[in-house]
Amino acid sequence: MHFNRLRLIGFKSFVEPTDVIVETGLTGIVGPNGCGKSNLVEALRWVMGESSARQMRGREMDDLIFAGSASRPQRNHAEVQLLLDNGARTAPVAFNDSAEIEVSRCIDRGAGSTYRINGRETRAKDVQLLFADEATGARSTAMVGQGEIGALIAAKPAQRRTVLEEAAGITGLHSRRHEAELRLRAAETNLERLDDVMAALETQLQGLKRQARQATRYRRIGERIRGAEALLYGRRWDSAETAVSAADVALAAARKAVDGRDLEVATASAEQARAAATLPPLRDDEADAGAALHRFEVAQVELEAEERRLADAHRALESRLAQIDADVERENELSHDAAEASGRLAAERATVEAEREGEDEAESAAASARHEATEQVSSLESEVDALTRHLAAGEAQRGALNREIEDLAGRVERLGVQAAEVETARADLAAQSAQTTALEEAEAAVATAQAEVEGLRARVAEAETRRMDNQAAVTSVRDTQQAAETTHAALVAEQAALTELLGGGAGDRDKWPALIDEINVEDGMETTLGAALGDDLAASSDTKAPLHWRGLDGGGDAPPLPAGAAPLTDSVTAPPALARRLSQIGVVVDKDGPRLQGQLAQGQRLVSRQGALWRWDGLTAAPDA
Repeated sequence: MHFNRLRLIGFKSFVEPTDVIVETGLTGIVGPNGCGKSNLVEALRWVMGESSARQMRGREMDDLIFAGSASRPQRNHAEVQLLLDNGARTAPVAFNDSAEIEVSRCIDRGAGSTYRINGRETRAKDVQLLFADEATGARSTAMVGQGEIGALIAAKPAQRRTVLEEAAGITGLHSRRHEAELRLRAAETNLERLDDVMAALETQLQGLKRQARQATRYRRIGERIRGAEALLYGRRWDSAETAVSAADVALAAARKAVDGRDLEVATASAEQARAAATLPPLRDDEADAGAALHRFEVAQVELEAEERRLADAHRALESRLAQIDADVERENELSHDAAEASGRLAAERATVEAEREGEDEAESAAASARHEATEQVSSLESEVDALTRHLAAGEAQRGALNREIEDLAGRVERLGVQAAEVETARADLAAQSAQTTALEEAEAAVATAQAEVEGLRARVAEAETRRMDNQAAVTSVRDTQQAAETTHAALVAEQAALTELLGGGAGDRDKWPALIDEINVEDGMETTLGAALGDDLAASSDTKAPLHWRGLDGGGDAPPLPAGAAPLTDSVTAPPALARRLSQIGVVVDKDGPRLQGQLAQGQRLVSRQGALWRWDGLTAAPDA
């Protein structure tokens, strides 16, 4: 394959769609610095799978999209397409059906880039393998840049080997080899995990086998238990039917007793209803009489209280009037004393002034006396002023007391009117006292009615007691009946469960009865027989049964039991089909079992009365096994 055409749309400086045709021979691009020559090489590397933005001279892949200029806005999408000639059909099998292969890579701002080969979206790894098979790629030495020739000359052997592998076209094989190694490692890891899972499953299988053995043993024991439970439930069924019959008889008797008690309760209820019908009128009369009596008592109490209040008010007013008269008399005396003092002072002032006019020469001698007189006058004037103020206050208080006396007089008049009204009310009460006889008669009628009501209530209580006793008896009988019905339902459910559980087995047992029904065993040897035969006792003596005992000829050829072991046939009477089996079972005491076990012939076994078992092949079972 070789390149035919490179198409750029919005990639770096190539804002418009630009096609670069690669003709046969040498194709060159010449231009000044900054014209975009390096952008073409980077476009080739980018479309061949370059994933580092630094190799593309940018900080992130979005820097490869046209960022805009003074005259053009920025773009949000960039795409590079590379057309390859596949005429030699050297492309990978997945893309080798076309003579031309178009490889494209597009990027949207903020959304990442996608690869397509012939319009079908692919992985970046597929694109890198495609170019690696052609000995090229985004970081191939075939893309020669500035300074790379000197680096190639000074390269180390490992780096030169990479160049030679690219030249030989086996770089893609190395990539596929690495991918195959990763897959092989993953497969080995899966195999290791599979071994672990198989080991775990093996452990689970062993546990399940152990559980299966336990389930089989549980099933055998369960069958024996179900047989015993069937016998027990049969006996319980018989006793339950007897109990149900007795309960039915008791229920019939109880129902008769309940009917009689219900009739008595109905009669008592009717009597109670009739007595209750006579109570309302008597209660109404009693309520009316009680209300009238209560009103009279309340009115009497109120009148007595009002009379006491009036007497208290009258006494208070009289004491207040006496106090007012005393205050008036005291104020008059004070006013008279003040008038006398004022006259005496005026006379003294006139005397002093007259003496002063006649004794001008002795003015200096009397200065001290004048001073003393002035002070005395000032003191007397102050006393006069105080007495005057006190007199004015007394007059004011006197006026207030006179007004209060007038108010009290009006109140006394009102109280007199109220006293008259009280006397009138007393007269009315005296007139109403004639109705006391009728009230007493009504009270006597009420007492009689109450006595009748109490008698009726006693009869009702007695009837209620009888009804409660009857109801308790009915409840007891119903509880007995319910318990019997519950027991009967439980037995029916158990019978149904046993019937469903035994199912066809019951029919098979009736068709082919077990051999245990034909065996007679001495008392105390039941445990021994069970340990000796175990589940084999469930087999039938009918040869047509799926599981049966069949008589065999040559029973006398059986080997004898060890010395000290008594044959089980001495204690058990069984059909001939069991003769060979019973003859090979010996009964011993517990201490002889281990000693004689080594002397047993093939098929023989030893048992004890306690249920211990020693078999010829070494199997030993304790009594509690």
